[in-house]
Amino acid sequence: MAGSGPGKALPVRRRRRRHSQWRGLLYIAPAMALVIVFFVMPVLFTGWMSLHNWPLLGSPRWIGFNNYFRMANDGRFVSALRFTTYYTVIVTIAIFAVAFPLAIFVEKHRRFVGAYRTIIFLPVVVGLASASLLWVWLANVDSGFIGPALKALGLVEKSPNLLATFDSAFFTIIVMVVWKIAGFTMIILLTGLQAIPSELTEAARIDGAGRWQRFRYLTLPLMRRTIALALIISVTGSILAFDQFYIMTSGGPQNRMISVVYYIFNQSFVSFNLGYGAALSIALLAILVVISIVQLRLLRVGEDRP
Repeated sequence: MAGSGPGKALPVRRRRRRHSQWRGLLYIAPAMALVIVFFVMPVLFTGWMSLHNWPLLGSPRWIGFNNYFRMANDGRFVSALRFTTYYTVIVTIAIFAVAFPLAIFVEKHRRFVGAYRTIIFLPVVVGLASASLLWVWLANVDSGFIGPALKALGLVEKSPNLLATFDSAFFTIIVMVVWKIAGFTMIILLTGLQAIPSELTEAARIDGAGRWQRFRYLTLPLMRRTIALALIISVTGSILAFDQFYIMTSGGPQNRMISVVYYIFNQSFVSFNLGYGAALSIALLAILVVISIVQLRLLRVGEDRP
């Protein structure tokens, strides 16, 4: 029949595909608008601020890349970056060391497993600022709980001030963050464990693979993407740490607990060097992007690429 056939069907398919694409864009338009307004535009404005001497009062003055040159010679920024790196490595290892065994524990079908998951996850719903204030009270030498408990157990002769020295304050903050975050990381890892087909685990067990062999050669490879997600979230959150240091130690003792975000806060809202604070923020964003890319590439090593 004239006017019918593949030649006419092709434009119809193209119109339908184009209509479907426009409909898809319409669905994601609200999310795109939020990203543009609350992320892209602030980042662009921060980049513009970083190229100026931007006082709190008065007119900004264009200085080009001088803020970035100043950053390279800023010893306090280097010290904050060094401390943030040290904190990130320690707290990330501690979180995974606690969260992975917990995920394996609650993944098994046993009595009260739902209650276990709920109890472990409960600290996650507490805000970080509230958790920091809670642990300031717990660590208080006079009215807290930790010091008297250690004394009652005979571990110390008198209640220690856990936030008085760098080592004890750092350890206290690490314990608080692990208590607060490990439940969230556990849930992420739990989803990865539950996505592993039980047939594979059973086949490996029948073939004589031990528990460690199944974990090393089956569980870990199949959880690469899940581990990558949990690792990126943990590392990013640790690099952006601020509340616990500001509330629990105020950057002390001896200003040895000033993280990068804390230093940006001081430069921007204490010293009112808004332009320099913006440059530090852009540098931190670049560091986070590079670290995330490196983590993703390292964790994809050995995967079959399409």
